[in-house]
Amino acid sequence: MVVQMMPEHVKSAVPKLPAYDARDLTGNGDQAHIILGDQTYVLRITRAGKLILTK
Repeated sequence: MVVQMMPEHVKSAVPKLPAYDARDLTGNGDQAHIILGDQTYVLRITRAGKLILTK
């Protein structure tokens, strides 16, 4: 696997995205509802520590 580092001048041009801890979203549980418009999705943290987002 080859990992390339982004040059500093490019990093500064990329806007920083908001970051959220999944456990904060789930209230330290394993599921949370996420609403987008009129759709509700379920965010689930699996036992293996993976995230699943379903409608």
